[in-house]
Amino acid sequence: MKTHNFGRLGQVSTLTLGGGGLGQLWGATTREECVATVKAAIDAGITLLDLAPRYGDGKAEQVVGEAFGGRLPAGIRVTSKCNLGNPPPARIERILRQSIESSLRLTQLDKLDVFFLHSNIVPRGDAMWRRVDTSRFVPQEVFEDTIRPLFEKFVKEGLIGAWGITGIGHPDAILAALSQDPKPAVVQVIANLLDSPGGLKFFDGPAKPREIMAAAHANGVAVMGIRAVQAGALTAALDRPLPADHPEMTDYARAAGYRALCAELGENPAILAHRYALSLPIDTLVLGVKNRQELAECVAAAEAGPPPADIVARIDASVA
Repeated sequence: MKTHNFGRLGQVSTLTLGGGGLGQLWGATTREECVATVKAAIDAGITLLDLAPRYGDGKAEQVVGEAFGGRLPAGIRVTSKCNLGNPPPARIERILRQSIESSLRLTQLDKLDVFFLHSNIVPRGDAMWRRVDTSRFVPQEVFEDTIRPLFEKFVKEGLIGAWGITGIGHPDAILAALSQDPKPAVVQVIANLLDSPGGLKFFDGPAKPREIMAAAHANGVAVMGIRAVQAGALTAALDRPLPADHPEMTDYARAAGYRALCAELGENPAILAHRYALSLPIDTLVLGVKNRQELAECVAAAEAGPPPADIVARIDASVA
């Protein structure tokens, strides 16, 4: 598999194996199949495993621990995350440390290569704070004054190799985080043909993922593309029941023209969506696969590469 520059972290494979499928969040699978999928991903040339404790209440991290027994093959790196929320500042270091230690225990590793703040970074006073549930949010100034210095501290201690942010918070806050020092080593950014975070969007206005990608590269920050099929909305059919008003159902309806185009072209919508995502300015694309068959399809999509420019234009027109 091809590799690409990964900011200041060296090289990374075109594809990253994500933990959502391994944590059994995206339809039925088994622990045995997930372990086999991890091993098949490494055999296919994938060099980065993107995990989190919330992926199946630790299942994804347990799968990696079971697959390798704490001895990763040479060149393989592992990430994890913490959905911190907005606790009192005095508790933040303990929460972050406990999250890292839990991930290390489940993966059977001594160090995380990258540790992400998975919470939405939100400016104080923004309308997002008027939502009923703000447990996913962290104030921008808390990130700047408390969390970022702690991440730098963890790097110096050797607990983590680098730190990053999940760029699904308020776009203005994400753009500010990418321009200020110390900068994250990596940012995870929505990378799909709808530019949609789906159910992860809690702010008003556009998500601006392509602007975030450009800002990241301008500041030497690596970009991991996420949600290439928008949690199933860009596949032939959703693999789990959802309410009619769910954002993923809304996006599935928006993509009707895209599915019609895929039928005309004789393309699998999920595979073409992955290839489209690879046409965006990202360094690696995170997969949400849950079995070896889905993995093989995505590896084939990576080998085929981005669609030709005329097909990209037709895809854009189909969801305009």
